[in-house]
Amino acid sequence: MAEGDNRSTNLLAAETASLEEQLQGWGEVMLMADKVLRWERAWFPPAIMGVVSFVFLTIYYLDPSVLSGVSCFVMFLCLADYLVPILAPRIFGSNKWTTEQQQRFHEICSNLVKTRRRAMGWWKRLFTLKEEKPKMYFMTMIISLAAVAWVGQQVHNLFLTYLLVTFALLLPGLNQHGIISKYIGMAKREINKLLKQKEKKNE
Repeated sequence: MAEGDNRSTNLLAAETASLEEQLQGWGEVMLMADKVLRWERAWFPPAIMGVVSFVFLTIYYLDPSVLSGVSCFVMFLCLADYLVPILAPRIFGSNKWTTEQQQRFHEICSNLVKTRRRAMGWWKRLFTLKEEKPKMYFMTMIISLAAVAWVGQQVHNLFLTYLLVTFALLLPGLNQHGIISKYIGMAKREINKLLKQKEKKNE
């Protein structure tokens, strides 16, 4: 058991180190994005919503085709991948890189690796469910996809994407400030109250 834990820890450290090396040119940008996403200042949340709203309003106004939209998005990623490692040190100053910043960069990369592992774990569980309980797998997939298709039919695609992107960008800050855990706790207490009331009625 201990050997398995040590092997997993060593593998996590190796993957984190590899990711740090790959993203070294993006270090300053990632640290700045991390501060914004964790709401280190009070005006960061409205700034996030403002930028996202501006981008989606621009897309709505231009109304590009799917092919044009995908091409522009990939082109933007290619430009960012080329220009950010060149411009970031000049803008932020690589000589200002401190031990604290290096530690935070390591934590970000470690969290990214853990998130990737978690996603792969859910993917493997899905295929395990398919092999062990094929009926449950197909029923779950059909019901889930039908629900998603219904939501997509009821809500405009661009607006739905806007809501999802906004929520995804606000999620780290919501977690950091304990807002999600607060409302989850409130929901659990309300559910427990309802269950207790139901038990009293049955008695």
